[in-house]
Amino acid sequence: MLNRQLLAPQSIVVVGASNDITKPGGKILKNLLEHEYKGNLIAFNPNNSNIQGVKTFNKLEDLPETDLAILAIPAEFCPEIVEFLAITKNVRAFIVISGGFSETGDGGRLLEERMTTIVNKTGGCLIGPNCIGVITPTYAGVFTTPIPHLKPDGCDFVSGSGATAVFILESAIPKGVHFSRVITVGNSAQLGIEEVLEYWDSHSELETDLRVKLLYIESIGNPDKFLYHARSLVNKGFRLAAIKAGSSTAGSRAASSHTGAMASSDAAVEALFRKAGIVRCYGREELTTVAGIFMTKRLRGKNMAIITHAGGPAVMLTDALEAGGLNIPQLPDSVAKESLKTRLFAGSSVENPIDFLATGTAEQLGDIIDACENDFKEIDGMAVIFGSPGLTSVKDVYQVLDKKMRACKKPIYPILPSIMNVKKDLAYFLSHGNINFPDEVVLGRALTRVYRTPVPSDDNVTFEGVDVPEIRRIIKSCEPGQLPPEKIHALFNAASIPIAREIITNTVEEALEAAHQIGFPLVMKVVGPIHKTDVGGVSLNIRSEESVRLEFSRMIQIAETTAILIAEQAEGIELFLGAKYEPKFGHVILCGIGGIFVEVLKDITSGLAPLTSDEALSMIRNLKAYPIIKGFRGQPGVNRRKFAEIIVRLSTMLRFATEIKEMDINPLMGRGDKIIAVDARITIVK
Repeated sequence: MLNRQLLAPQSIVVVGASNDITKPGGKILKNLLEHEYKGNLIAFNPNNSNIQGVKTFNKLEDLPETDLAILAIPAEFCPEIVEFLAITKNVRAFIVISGGFSETGDGGRLLEERMTTIVNKTGGCLIGPNCIGVITPTYAGVFTTPIPHLKPDGCDFVSGSGATAVFILESAIPKGVHFSRVITVGNSAQLGIEEVLEYWDSHSELETDLRVKLLYIESIGNPDKFLYHARSLVNKGFRLAAIKAGSSTAGSRAASSHTGAMASSDAAVEALFRKAGIVRCYGREELTTVAGIFMTKRLRGKNMAIITHAGGPAVMLTDALEAGGLNIPQLPDSVAKESLKTRLFAGSSVENPIDFLATGTAEQLGDIIDACENDFKEIDGMAVIFGSPGLTSVKDVYQVLDKKMRACKKPIYPILPSIMNVKKDLAYFLSHGNINFPDEVVLGRALTRVYRTPVPSDDNVTFEGVDVPEIRRIIKSCEPGQLPPEKIHALFNAASIPIAREIITNTVEEALEAAHQIGFPLVMKVVGPIHKTDVGGVSLNIRSEESVRLEFSRMIQIAETTAILIAEQAEGIELFLGAKYEPKFGHVILCGIGGIFVEVLKDITSGLAPLTSDEALSMIRNLKAYPIIKGFRGQPGVNRRKFAEIIVRLSTMLRFATEIKEMDINPLMGRGDKIIAVDARITIVK
């Protein structure tokens, strides 16, 4: 775990220090000096005795005992020096900047393992290798810039990539987002993202100011540990946002080559983040915008007022907010509304967006904000768009905005796009600790992402309606591979998952008898081929004996067909449920709109088994097709709680049937309270 020697060292030695500040060893020393490290700072270089005015040693034997060693030397020399410093000089914290370790192959991996073993044996901590370093209030131990001005209430930031950390800082600082600590873990030889989360969690009672935690992740080695500590932090009131890189096949290769670790399944990561209550971001601008949102007052509802003097940005922001589920409600007629209108210039609009024209004044802006804060009870938060063509100063506007942001209970999100035209005025605004969101669409998308992130789930497993002993008995009786329909039916019955009545037939006579048992209309499907629709193996709306005969004769000749299934024809909305077992993560449950559209539209959400009812409902609500599930334009919808119950029971079944590696129910037909599994596929591996 992170220790005092790493976070607040009383002494530091830079191994590989240099007078050449274009080299990592030179720039690290320069940064330590310029940011006024107060402890005992020394340098080590066997070939130079005077480096940047810092006391320099040429022999390792002459070094004093030191808290922290920062290594910027070739990889092949690192294990030997780490061993000497750890054993002889009692060094208990190491930052290894150097590359050339596991990210390069087996040879580098052996060097990394040797170095880690030494640190573990002596009870120390190791950051890196292949990282840019660490920044804390005590010291700036990095070889890069920019180095943010640290504040006690800033973001705690950990990154698996040093270069990406630099780019995130460059995105954040101009917005006014500030930091408290920055840690880059590189290859995570000993300490990775999970260990940093563990430290944050175990020391959370000491971190009353550090409420915002940002993460850039390239691999998750221990999902259970990650989930435990991330969820614990969010439940304690901390706010977490993260980027997980490597969601595509090519992206996974890039992440793996950089960190020396395989990237995790994207669906599993999405589900993990949702379970922990982490806001997932997909780029630097989005991450730093979410950080800015976290640093403003919390939005307690979904109704936003947009206050603007420019129509275009207001329209784009409206589109972004409403696309993500937030509302821009029209303000009802009232005395307060009419009173506000009299204080604005002619032509101003007090609907929503509230447009007080390009000629609007600072005083008018204050009046509008006061009305949204005190009079318009339906408003939960405000976005203020105010830029400048560069003709005059807008400092008075930004002064009002600064004052109102501090006084109002409702959050105010300033969108000040004129970062060049009124550079000095904007600098004044940011110097007071404020945040600026220069792009309204990025803000809108980030704000809706925060709004849609569910609260952390608990670990409770729902057993109601699920016969676990029977599920285990059925699984033990199954042969590996794709399960036959009768085994699928048995499993679904044990988990109380409603299924359509089905009978497998091998002859025309059996098919006719089954048709009369089930009743017309019915469905006929081939048994054998995986993708039945692709081979013409599904026939719907069969209404007569003659149709049964004709379809049986046709279907039985389809390649790989072993039998014909006669099934009850269900009606309603086609839904989809699927699951895939991911090593380390467990079962990832997927839900969405079914039929052929699940592959075309890919409108699915994911969750990690076992799921709670709230998690399942959140998965359903986060589908783009949710309006269809609710019922659309007079068409009947699906009982969402019934759908969620099926998702939960399925997740419990899978929790106790880890032999199931892949499954899908497609379609799951739903109309009102009646939801029936029509077709399913399950593959098990023992």
